[in-house]
Amino acid sequence: MSTIIFGRNAVRATLEEDRVQTLFAATRFQNDEFVTLARKHNVSVKFVSDDELTRMARVPSHQGFVAICDDYGTVSLGALIESAKKKQYPLLAMLDGIEDPHNLGAILRSADAFGVDGLIIKNHDEVPLNGTVAKVSTGAINYVKVAVVANLSQALEVLKDNSYWIVASDGSGTTDYDKVDYKSPICLVIGSEGSGIQPLVLKHSDFIVKIPMFGHVNSLNASVAASVLFAQVIQNRK
Repeated sequence: MSTIIFGRNAVRATLEEDRVQTLFAATRFQNDEFVTLARKHNVSVKFVSDDELTRMARVPSHQGFVAICDDYGTVSLGALIESAKKKQYPLLAMLDGIEDPHNLGAILRSADAFGVDGLIIKNHDEVPLNGTVAKVSTGAINYVKVAVVANLSQALEVLKDNSYWIVASDGSGTTDYDKVDYKSPICLVIGSEGSGIQPLVLKHSDFIVKIPMFGHVNSLNASVAASVLFAQVIQNRK
């Protein structure tokens, strides 16, 4: 199986990871560094028109490069937990109902920036790891481990059995997000802007926290909320 990705940052990161099968470049980029990089990695390069790139990417924001690459692999929950054990305080993030690829891409980018050990998503009602997610993540999709599970509540119980504390961010929370001690294995749960976190998932959480709002808007974009929470965890653990 393969995935079509586009945009300079996403293509560069995937080339460097040796996951690109074929690179398509706009004819004006015949001497571009990306072409040199692709050939260094023994990747076939084809020069086409911008219109053809737009047709392949299905958007005009390809920045002159489209690539066919191996599908973005996922890992099992057990493998994700095992890989995170190398840290004293692992940090995972569970996403509940994130359907916008721009949100998922931005969360992956922040997860990589803050050293999050991996994401957990559902195998249904969630945006898949696709080309738009890859572009928005600016290549972070290649570095952040993603586990796909059938049931979030059951996954939380597995995490608890492995000494994780579950911290859900929801408007119903009565505890401010900066009042929790994050010096332990933590799984943050982040819901969609529309429906939030499922009641059953909240029931399985150890803490339900809120990010205080002081303006006229009473909620944050899911990816922004994730970044705020990641930063707080890092700050608390210093």
